Amino acid sequence: MKQAVIDLGTNTFHLMITDGGQTLFRESRPAKIGKAGINQGIITEEATERALVVLWYFRDVLNQHQVPVEQAVAIGTSAIRNAGNQTEFIDRVRQETGIRIRSISGDEEAGYIYAGVRAAGTLDDQMALVVDIGGGSVEFILCTQQRIYWKQSFEIGGQRLLERFMETDPISPSAISRMNRYFQEQLLPLTNAIHQYPPVVMVGSSGSFDTLIDMLFVQEKGHWPAEDQTASELPLDAFYRFYELLLTRNHDERMQLPGMIELRVDMIVVGVCLIDYLLRTYGIRQIRVSTYSLKEGVLADGLPDKNGSV
Repeated sequence: MKQAVIDLGTNTFHLMITDGGQTLFRESRPAKIGKAGINQGIITEEATERALVVLWYFRDVLNQHQVPVEQAVAIGTSAIRNAGNQTEFIDRVRQETGIRIRSISGDEEAGYIYAGVRAAGTLDDQMALVVDIGGGSVEFILCTQQRIYWKQSFEIGGQRLLERFMETDPISPSAISRMNRYFQEQLLPLTNAIHQYPPVVMVGSSGSFDTLIDMLFVQEKGHWPAEDQTASELPLDAFYRFYELLLTRNHDERMQLPGMIELRVDMIVVGVCLIDYLLRTYGIRQIRVSTYSLKEGVLADGLPDKNGSV
């Protein structure tokens, strides 16, 4: 039976169609529904128009694959769940495209991300800190392959950080210092949890982590990662080499870096600042990357119905 999941992220919308465990279609497109409104708690009219363009395209793809739009599970995350005009946005999408969006909590989002990362084969018996840096929120999960010990979603995603801290390009050292102080304040619950469940490995999920792996493969191996590769190692020295490159170049110069894509070229700057903060603060010396995230987790956990049950 064909199944379709649409992940409506703050920066990027993703569509995945599967049939009996085989992936028939997978694509990500920028919608940037958080742009210019994320820190004000609204989805602007311009952002809504961008969202509709992507969702009309996704609706066409569903039709081509003969998936009834009523069967597609569309998950709304940070920008949607925190928008004061959430209801108007969801209603307009349903009226114009037939796609019914289910807004999920940060806690539910973290649970689906864990299921996706576990399905990718990136976890084992060691305590891991799973990090998923979205445009609106960042999910942190302390876990092993067997179970979750602690999870929480924080509204400190890339688009929020960009609009709050990146006043110059390249980003200034003073902005990085202010961002680190902000992380220290905002992530106190994570710090307390890590004292109880110290991780030995960071497992990055999607977004900036995917781009770092792309850069690693293209620059060191001369080719992109295989499409079916779900788990990779990101050596610490390679991360810090990319960190220096990304923080000392402007938008156009970053676009020239092998492995970079337009979708991530700005948000990856604040993304690597957060990764650096986590590595230094919590003494983590190993990074793995999972290409699986929320949408794969939704499929792994079983598709929720329109009322939210599984």
